[in-house]
Amino acid sequence: MGPEILTKFIELAGGPDALIIDVPTAGGDSVYPANWRGMNALKAAGARNVRVLHTVDKKVADSDQFAEPLAKAGGVWFEGGRQWHLVDSYAGTKTERGFHDVLARGGVVGGSSAGASILSTYMLRGARSGNEVIMAPGYEEGFGFLRGVAIDQHVVARERLRDLADSLMPRRPDLLGISEDEGTAWVVRGDTADIIGRNKAFVYGGRDATDSRKPFLTLYPGDRYDLAARRVIRRAWDGSPVSRAFVDSLFAGVGGKATVLVAQGGKVFVDQAYGIPDHPKYMPATTVPNFALGGVAAPIEALVRQLALANDKLAYPARLTRYVGTPVGWHKTIADSSGAMSSNVDELYRLALGVESVRTFRSDTASVNPPLDYSLGWSADQMRGLTRLSAFGTSDGKRNAFMRIPDRRATIIILSDSDNLDAKGIADRIAQRLLQ
Repeated sequence: MGPEILTKFIELAGGPDALIIDVPTAGGDSVYPANWRGMNALKAAGARNVRVLHTVDKKVADSDQFAEPLAKAGGVWFEGGRQWHLVDSYAGTKTERGFHDVLARGGVVGGSSAGASILSTYMLRGARSGNEVIMAPGYEEGFGFLRGVAIDQHVVARERLRDLADSLMPRRPDLLGISEDEGTAWVVRGDTADIIGRNKAFVYGGRDATDSRKPFLTLYPGDRYDLAARRVIRRAWDGSPVSRAFVDSLFAGVGGKATVLVAQGGKVFVDQAYGIPDHPKYMPATTVPNFALGGVAAPIEALVRQLALANDKLAYPARLTRYVGTPVGWHKTIADSSGAMSSNVDELYRLALGVESVRTFRSDTASVNPPLDYSLGWSADQMRGLTRLSAFGTSDGKRNAFMRIPDRRATIIILSDSDNLDAKGIADRIAQRLLQ
């Protein structure tokens, strides 16, 4: 998760000094110390008053003494693991009622992975036998902060997009199925949800038309959705200077395969694929397949080298997953034994957001002097008086383009399999539209 999620959670809890209760119980350990390291993400995001609340004894959870800290809390965060642990410890107890009281008096509840699925009325993947079981009798009831909803997670990273459509929705059409990929969140107030973060969210059983040839509707950061009406309220691209039709026109007649992502200020305006066949598990065509990066890898290689040196790993190629992939949430990006990289526009966008936050690589760079230089590997020039950072697949700007205008938080990413595609020319035209 990027800072855009946890910073928002802390804000809604009442600010950095508000008491936030961190519930790690889904992780399955019997004991979590008061200084449990799982709280570090909240603390790094600015929370100064975080307290662990954990028990495996439902009798303890039903006591006034155990539940008492919730009376002063502004937020409750449920960590990941297996959601049945949360049910076994807290369902029907004074502690569960205390969770609801936090929300009722204007606080916030949230969670990641198992901590996301527990938030809804219907709880998915609750089986003790394993999280591949979607509907598990005895473990189908969540805490119900979102009524009439079922929540899935890790859906792109673990290729789970078929699961809701194949299992729950045919049996429970009364429910609204929602999901999100890692690094992405639904921020819900009343019936209104805003999508924030680094990838996509999905809706099953809504009243809008689904994506073409898919059983769900894809939402993007910047979109707003009405959970009661089950309809989109607003799209991130509404009113944007860069429309899908405009981008489609730039790729008209392009042979081969290509993908493009255009985003600004945390909102994704375009995330589109051309010439890519449907995936059997409904994976986004902008995530699968990968494209060889060529020269677009230059800024990534520069970052990997700096992080490798910071960790006394002088050999290159360094381990991409450890040094870059893990902090930004990459799952599909690959570096082969020679260092040649392949990726997709969705994961490169995670990197673009990652370099906007100095906290992204903090654990790897705490002792680095001088600090990381995020300009290495990029070509810098000016566009309308603003600094533009670019990298291209080939020296003449063909095939791929990765363009950032930091002062506007604007990102344009184009990946293709064609050496004839004028990626630089297309990116330039999109950038001109963004800055008009």
